[in-house]
Amino acid sequence: MAIAKSAKKIASGKKRTSRNSSARRYSPAAGKSVETEIKAMKSGTLKSGRSGKKVTSRKQAIAIGLSKARKAGRKVPAKKS
Repeated sequence: MAIAKSAKKIASGKKRTSRNSSARRYSPAAGKSVETEIKAMKSGTLKSGRSGKKVTSRKQAIAIGLSKARKAGRKVPAKKS
């Protein structure tokens, strides 16, 4: 029964997108940049943009690291808009 349901889903017209698994989406250098920003956030020295407030969110620290990697010319996908 389960096989028939999955076969219906594929045949219903939904396209499957396959990614090239061998291509890295982020460079190792971009990962290093994110890693340093996370460490700075944990130690309490990471500050946000104009306001200069202390960053407490892990997601924000990752975003700052990726932004710095983009500015440095590392391989990082473009921001979603």
